[in-house]
Amino acid sequence: MPAIEAVSVSVRIGSKILLNDVSFALEPGSTVALVGPNGAGKSTLLRALAGELKPSSGNVRLKGQPVSAYPARVLSLHRAVLSQSITVTFPFTVAEIVQMGAGERTGPSVTALADNALAEVELSDFGDRIITTLSGGEQQRAHLARVLVQLACGEAAHGPGILLLDEPTASLDLKHQLDVLETARRCAARGITVVAILHDLNLAALFGQRVIVLDRGRIAGDGSPRETITDEMLTSIFGVTGAVGHAAASGLPHVLPHQARTSAQAPVRELVRGA
Repeated sequence: MPAIEAVSVSVRIGSKILLNDVSFALEPGSTVALVGPNGAGKSTLLRALAGELKPSSGNVRLKGQPVSAYPARVLSLHRAVLSQSITVTFPFTVAEIVQMGAGERTGPSVTALADNALAEVELSDFGDRIITTLSGGEQQRAHLARVLVQLACGEAAHGPGILLLDEPTASLDLKHQLDVLETARRCAARGITVVAILHDLNLAALFGQRVIVLDRGRIAGDGSPRETITDEMLTSIFGVTGAVGHAAASGLPHVLPHQARTSAQAPVRELVRGA
């Protein structure tokens, strides 16, 4: 049974179509990079998968059941979401923020989960700090620790869940970008299904066993990094000419874009046909 499945999901706001007949199924323990240009529908899709946004048509199924059928408290035990931007205005400590991932649960076991999560994101010495005094990247890592606690609580009750990440590396330096993706991979190794929106295609290739490419609300590519991250995709979807190479050790693609393609330049597929 798929861990989560989108079945002909479409989202419309007025006359604007944000998602158009999107379908896929994700297996337990898989790592999926969701990529595409700005406005492609990535965050909308993530919100639909999370149950935060009701599709105009189609449905999302979580562990075989419609995501809309889960009461909010139960749903929080099956999936956790790390949003791209989270604003905290009250002077909570980092430890308090992380423990919020446990919901109403309290006690030594929750404290231990929070301590472990803070260690996972390298913030063990930040527990007593007020969250608003941290840098943007440090705050993002603290919120990642919070969703790790949420996942751990849900896993104890219902087995491995779903982790949905909206640009989790956007405010991080290179080391912590890699650390966050490694944390996500460790979650997947426990059977958690991880979907991450990533703008950096090199990170997407490094992270995702599977890469789903969105363009104008539709799936434009779905497969392994080598199958999806190609020169032709860069030109047709992102409008740039690129040089996709492959690392000698792993065979994973890496991207070094050359320039934006102008309207006068032929798409790669036309250049290939004319060669």
